[in-house]
Amino acid sequence: MGSNAPTLRVEDLKTHFFTKAGVVKAVDNVSFSVDRAQILGLVGESGSGKTVTGFSILGLVDAPGRVVGGRIEFNGEDIANADEGRMQTLRGNRIAMIFQDPMMTLNPVLRVETQMMETVLAHQKVDRKTARQRARDALGQVGIPSPDERLAAYPHQFSGGMRQRVAIAIALLNDPDLIIADEPTTALDVTIQAQILFEAQKLCRERGTAMIWITHDLAVIAGLADKVCVMYAGRIVEAGAIDEVLDHPVHPYTRGLIGSVPSRNRRGVPLYQIPGMTPALLNLPPGCAFRERCPQADGACMAEPGLSVPFDGRAVRCFHPHLEAGA
Repeated sequence: MGSNAPTLRVEDLKTHFFTKAGVVKAVDNVSFSVDRAQILGLVGESGSGKTVTGFSILGLVDAPGRVVGGRIEFNGEDIANADEGRMQTLRGNRIAMIFQDPMMTLNPVLRVETQMMETVLAHQKVDRKTARQRARDALGQVGIPSPDERLAAYPHQFSGGMRQRVAIAIALLNDPDLIIADEPTTALDVTIQAQILFEAQKLCRERGTAMIWITHDLAVIAGLADKVCVMYAGRIVEAGAIDEVLDHPVHPYTRGLIGSVPSRNRRGVPLYQIPGMTPALLNLPPGCAFRERCPQADGACMAEPGLSVPFDGRAVRCFHPHLEAGA
């Protein structure tokens, strides 16, 4: 692998769920890459496929779902169809996940110390004293005071915000090359959220960690991510550098998402609401999936739009992008 190769490259990823009612194309032809020390925001409403994309990378898609096509190159190795043994070696070691609910990571009946030390010992040949010191350092990294006391505690003795910080500390323990964070700050108050975003950014810069931050909230990643992919109905509809996408969105869906963020609107002006609901992936309308909610839709949108690059560094899946924005 060349040193300039991205930490993660996803190409034409397809993850489908085979249900009695039919095939759900939860992730359909998704491509992106994340470099060392880079943060990619993966944004979309519930059901857009962003979390399934994260789970696909980790090999955590359960039946009836499976990855049916595409490549997932991690440090140059295609892990799309790697066996469970290989994925267990990578998970928690080279690739870490931070879940929306910290109790997906934490075992309620074990002390924090036990859980953190086991995470280190499972992947590294170090003694228990070294493992404990790593655990203590990781708690300090995410801003947890009195780490020795906290190590001796059980998860139920922590507030929700503290539990999430412990889950993030566990993700950092083995100095992974890639962290996938699935809405990890959604349930936290704004002050704690800001601190965790700051720590995440600092970590990526200092250690060269690549990160995918999955969220429905554009405001969260505005100051965090380097680039963004906007997902809708299992596909990427717009991708580019974060500042450019936020300042000059070219896809009607991205424009609607940004228009509905309070901080990006003038006071007293009603927030924009995207009409309708995300379509059910089981019976997507023919053509563009966003067609029935889109103010620009016309006869051309009865066909399936491909991903085009209307100007440098921006990809968009739309027949009528707002190209004057990119001028």
